[in-house]
Amino acid sequence: MSSPQLDSQVSSGAIELRPFRNGDPPALVEIWRSQPAQRGLNQPLTVAQLESFVLSKPYFDADGVIVAVEAGHPVGFVHAGFGASENQSGLDRQLGAIYALQVRPAQRNTEVPGLLLAAAEAYLASQGSQVFYAGGIRPLNAFYLGLYGGSELPGVLHSDLLSHQFFQAHGYREIDRVAIHQRELLGFRAPIDRQQMQHRRNLVVQATHDPTPISWWEACTYGCFERKRFDLLPRTGGPALASAMSWTMEPLGHSWGVHAVGVTDLEVLPTHRRQGLAMYLLSEAFKQLHDEGIAVVEVQTMQQNAAAMALYAKLGFHVADHGSVFRKEA
Repeated sequence: MSSPQLDSQVSSGAIELRPFRNGDPPALVEIWRSQPAQRGLNQPLTVAQLESFVLSKPYFDADGVIVAVEAGHPVGFVHAGFGASENQSGLDRQLGAIYALQVRPAQRNTEVPGLLLAAAEAYLASQGSQVFYAGGIRPLNAFYLGLYGGSELPGVLHSDLLSHQFFQAHGYREIDRVAIHQRELLGFRAPIDRQQMQHRRNLVVQATHDPTPISWWEACTYGCFERKRFDLLPRTGGPALASAMSWTMEPLGHSWGVHAVGVTDLEVLPTHRRQGLAMYLLSEAFKQLHDEGIAVVEVQTMQQNAAAMALYAKLGFHVADHGSVFRKEA
């Protein structure tokens, strides 16, 4: 379904808004490269990266990318889209996300960002969205993983100050906050106590390279990354007691100048929680990752998750950034 607001070009003074065209990627990359330097923004973006991480997704809709043009030259763009349905087999259009909104430096204090946002919101509403989110966050994580944020999409980064202020000024309110943790693996020492020593005697960590995706959505969002699943297994046999997934954070890690991985989907069986299993699993995984040349590990958790915050502190992580989950009713 096309957005009725942009079936044809819409003009506002010297600015025209139109849907994405096949010839736009080089101009969009130039706009991306003109953004202020920040920790969570991959630079320099290439056309090939934009194609791989955004345009090639099977649910990419050209009408969701709206380009602002002045005198025939793109000066900004916004990308609006959706997240996964509950069973991760398709899209859920009731919730919409503004995945990216960027303009050239000369347009930052003009009407252009507001015009782009309004057009993106109109597109989402025309598709059935009842709520808008600023930035991507699971399950609204369709685009830009590896290009923005870190180990996961974090909403809007606090270090992305211009975007943070912009969405607040346009009616988006913070409903939650994520904490982004990092630690270097050089010199990592696993915490040692009686409980951890017992785990070492009774359990083993098994690594599976490029595990089969568990859903269509996981295949779409993580299929272009090198991944590894770590399972914590009893030495006597039986199902995994805990598991975690790692993925190579490229190209964002390359822009930091380090080999970095993101760790996600840390889970412990409910019957085995509060026994130190997550700490043991991650400690063993970190040793393996360090041996493979990984320098930095990043994780993300909701700031209100006290247990996860405490776990990462014990493992020597520091908080590198925060992300705000911004929401606005349609």
